[in-house]
Amino acid sequence: MFVKLARTGILIAALGVAGCNNSSMKDFAPEANKPLPDKILADMRAKGMVRTSSVMARIFKEEGKLEIWKAKTNGRYDMVASYDICKWSGKLGPKYTEGDRQAPEGFYTVRPAQMNPRSNYHLSFNIGYPNAYDRANGRTGSNLMVHGACSSSGCYSMTDAQIEQIYAFGRDAFQGGQTEFQIQAFPFRMTAANMARYRNDPNYDFWKMLKVGYDNFEITKVPPKVDVCEKRYVFNQVAADGQTFDPTGACPATTQPDSLKSAYNSYMSTYDAAFSGAVKASVPAPKPTIAGIKEASIVSDWSKRRARGERVPIDPPSLNNDGSVTETARMGRIDSPAGRKMAALDAEKAAKQKAEEQRLAAIEAAKQAKEAAKAQALAEKEAEKAAKEAPVATATIAAPSETAPMAETQAASADESRVTKLKNKLLGMFGG
Repeated sequence: MFVKLARTGILIAALGVAGCNNSSMKDFAPEANKPLPDKILADMRAKGMVRTSSVMARIFKEEGKLEIWKAKTNGRYDMVASYDICKWSGKLGPKYTEGDRQAPEGFYTVRPAQMNPRSNYHLSFNIGYPNAYDRANGRTGSNLMVHGACSSSGCYSMTDAQIEQIYAFGRDAFQGGQTEFQIQAFPFRMTAANMARYRNDPNYDFWKMLKVGYDNFEITKVPPKVDVCEKRYVFNQVAADGQTFDPTGACPATTQPDSLKSAYNSYMSTYDAAFSGAVKASVPAPKPTIAGIKEASIVSDWSKRRARGERVPIDPPSLNNDGSVTETARMGRIDSPAGRKMAALDAEKAAKQKAEEQRLAAIEAAKQAKEAAKAQALAEKEAEKAAKEAPVATATIAAPSETAPMAETQAASADESRVTKLKNKLLGMFGG
């Protein structure tokens, strides 16, 4: 029943859409014709898939993953490849307006005409933004892609080798008769733990709506039928006879298979218990998210000024919780006469500021030198004063010793004895 419902939805959505034809396939560039690696083909056969069976993609921003799912012979889908997203721009949260640099979130459709084998980014395909939901809610933007070259300003960018394989999955499915494939883009895996982490986020209600489609796929392993009414997504609902889904109008009366209702209710009872436990648990801090249309408008204005070549910060601004705006100090490139004029004014302002800083520094240095000289003079004066006030040192004359006369008498007697001895010796020599 699940498979039949999903296939019916795809066929209804495909009415009036031309499928891929042979001439368009022959026009593909060489890199667009590369076959899938043998290992992937072997994995597909092991899972009961054929090369040209239907395909679907899932994107998870926070985890940085792009998954490829393919239909098995029983109609249910299984994941056949997972790729690390090389780059995606913006924050968690949907795209609101042209230039906000947000990578979209939601349910999108890719048809053959959206495949671009001669992209400036190696290979690419347009994901189909804005869809009916985006248009109903006044959201704008264009040319949002999955592409190669690992460079993004609102797209999901892969390496060239990755996009060749991802492109081949879509190409082969179109060759097998699939008229369109679904891309499901989420902020994160919509588990109870992750939903609890972001329960206070301004985008939470939007994410709860996406989660219904996420859950339907988790239950059925078939891409859900997607419609929009009352400016919101509805999934796997069949309108009553004669009624249609109007994106901005009231939702029609709908029905849903009892088996799907039962499976969904059982799934949600388990989820609710897990969510309650996750709210109390210690979990990683949430990642940055876009603060609604206000922040999107601020970034969009930055993008417009940047496109005009104006001198703007190198990174887009961010809106803080208190309503203030944070911008990086480092300025970006100069692309126009207006930009060069702004850069010249910035340089002149910086030169004046530097000159003023140097002038103030010179004044401060002179002040410090003057104070140092004053302190030195004061120190010398204090030293001179201390020298004048110090007591005069006098020589000490020893008092005469009582033994001095005796020593002098003894010395005189010794001299007299030597003279007598010399005299006697001379007289003896000359017979005296």
